[in-house]
Amino acid sequence: MHLAFSSMNTLADPPPPELARALEQRGFESLWYGEHSHIPCSRKTPYPPGGELPAPYSKMMDPYVSLMAAAAATTTLKLGTGIALLMERDIFSQAKTIASLDRLSGGRVIIGTGVGWNEEEFSNINPHPFDKRYAVLRETVAATRALWTEDEAEYHGDYVDFDPVWADPKPLQPGGPKIYMGAMGPLGIRHAARWADGWYPVDIGLPDAAQAVSDFRELVAECGRNPEEVAINIQIMDTSNLDKLKLYRDLGVERATVGVAVDMWDKPDQVMPMIDRFAKLIPELND
Repeated sequence: MHLAFSSMNTLADPPPPELARALEQRGFESLWYGEHSHIPCSRKTPYPPGGELPAPYSKMMDPYVSLMAAAAATTTLKLGTGIALLMERDIFSQAKTIASLDRLSGGRVIIGTGVGWNEEEFSNINPHPFDKRYAVLRETVAATRALWTEDEAEYHGDYVDFDPVWADPKPLQPGGPKIYMGAMGPLGIRHAARWADGWYPVDIGLPDAAQAVSDFRELVAECGRNPEEVAINIQIMDTSNLDKLKLYRDLGVERATVGVAVDMWDKPDQVMPMIDRFAKLIPELND
């Protein structure tokens, strides 16, 4: 099982080149950056974990620019978005940005995406109803894949609709980067099983990880797909339990992604010690 690292990607974090080099040197497989282009000042949507919204959410840098900086400083480290809000950007510009990053990095990009939780943020950018966001994301991903693979790409859906266009360059990876769906609820998980290249859950939403993984694979099969071809990447919130990581490995999880806990987001000096601590576990996870 691969071990990856995720970051809020603010100016308080280690700079992307420095962080990426440290991860690659210590045997981490990938670096993942999340995305919030903005946070509305007037917000009714509650923060999902409860309490006040942590300040770093409003200070996040652009994930693709930061990942390009990370790519330039490394040779093998994979570059992930965890997660990108694909519905909150112009689809043509976004497809080109990701394709360019994949080209310039030597085909190292992975895309984690989701529908997001902040209704006001979504509504500032996307004209479609928030309660249709899963369908909008499905079409956004399908249209993006068309832009990545077709010489004269077109897409005609209920929410995304365009006539043939030229959109180059194409990504270096055939078919484009793998797209993982970050979802915890039944509807989101069903979407992941139907059309995503992988499922990207958070471990705190998996009280019985073995059952959750088994149920997801059954759902993938019910959707007419091969469960072995739909990967699972679990975001780890409890970073103190090595046995849990070994359980995920034994369940056939492709990747576990660890990151700085919420209560350490304002303590950037804790990042490198954490990376060093987890680097010692990598050989055990590969046993």
